[in-house]
Amino acid sequence: MPSVSEAIATRPTQSVAHSLDPIAPDEIFALNGAYAKDPNPHKVNLGVGVYRTDDGKPWPLPVVQKAEKQLLAENDIFRHEYSAIEGDVAFLEVARNLMFGFTENGSPESKGRIASVQTVAGTGANHIGALFLKTHAKPKHVWLSNPSWSNHMTIWELAGVDIKTYPYYDAANRSLDFNGMMATLEAEAEPGDVILLHACAHNPTGLDPDRDQWAAIADLCEKKRLFPFFDSAYQGFASGSADDDAWAVRYFFHNKSNMEICVAQSFSKNFGLYGQRTGAFHFVMTTSSPQVRECVVNNLCHFIRGEYSMGPRIGCTLVKKILNDPELAAEWHQDLKVMSSRIKNMRSALRDELVRLQTPGSWEHIVRQNGMFSYTGLTASQVQALREKYHVYLIASGRASVSGLSQNNVTYVAKAIDDVVRNVA
Repeated sequence: MPSVSEAIATRPTQSVAHSLDPIAPDEIFALNGAYAKDPNPHKVNLGVGVYRTDDGKPWPLPVVQKAEKQLLAENDIFRHEYSAIEGDVAFLEVARNLMFGFTENGSPESKGRIASVQTVAGTGANHIGALFLKTHAKPKHVWLSNPSWSNHMTIWELAGVDIKTYPYYDAANRSLDFNGMMATLEAEAEPGDVILLHACAHNPTGLDPDRDQWAAIADLCEKKRLFPFFDSAYQGFASGSADDDAWAVRYFFHNKSNMEICVAQSFSKNFGLYGQRTGAFHFVMTTSSPQVRECVVNNLCHFIRGEYSMGPRIGCTLVKKILNDPELAAEWHQDLKVMSSRIKNMRSALRDELVRLQTPGSWEHIVRQNGMFSYTGLTASQVQALREKYHVYLIASGRASVSGLSQNNVTYVAKAIDDVVRNVA
């Protein structure tokens, strides 16, 4: 008979690794990996959400490159030191001013309503905000648009908040389903629920409410006592105007000052700082109170300290340098116009080519949408055919990154779409 120690030694151990449920790889990153391995010379990547030039290459913003050279020349010996848990305070001030439209001499009382912390890009801002609201506001539900950025679902699922969706996309008309959105929220949303709103350039549809519709959404949030959570990933990138793209956030801030709101702010797209992970989270209070603001920041810092201690320095230093220098800031605004104009031109070029080919259906929605993405209306089968036959890569929903189009490939892509629309259900 084996001894107790021998029995323990031979007992099968429980395996965490072998007990895991399988999780599918992230679709966008998997698609990008497949594109990279594809040897076909005509391949086109319409999946990944990054800006590309008409030559299909990355575009480090000229103003960012200029700021990098200036920082290198300055040779600040503290450039690799730790920051504060809340982040670079000077960066947070310019980030807040950009988002809310404050000038250097803006109202101290208005600025005092906002508690800000630096985050690991927009994803980190969404995540910290979700944890903060889950812990302190305890919402029953978070309402996401249907469809929404896929990471919103993951972030709120991991935060442990029950997810509901409101109608957003009218597939039949390839337009915003504003009436469906409002009716569902009116009938089903409960006081204290969080509603996730895309500040501009809705991902994935490229469809935004107009200003009257934004005002109606604000009224509904006020009446139903919902908590608005803005995700601002494309300020200035969508329209070329940082002010226009922040209109919805600023409307809520100025016209619904009796409501708390929050904003997840990313600098990945509008500064081209994808890998620098530069972002901020802003919590807007109903009144200006230094004591309450400090309490909010300290509670946010509690989450930050337990996760990553503080945000990265390089990206925020670049943003701070550019926005604090009038000449560099003016150059940045011009760079925004370059990017947004190319996206708009590619939308028109694709629409025009599909019209010329007399591709079945209407393609006006491509130019009515805005920002980096277009919800093309293609089916999953048509998307698969595009990839297999023409080596054109986009995700199964039919969302295309317009930045992947160029003068060199737009005719090829249009012909490929024409073929699959005519021959694949």
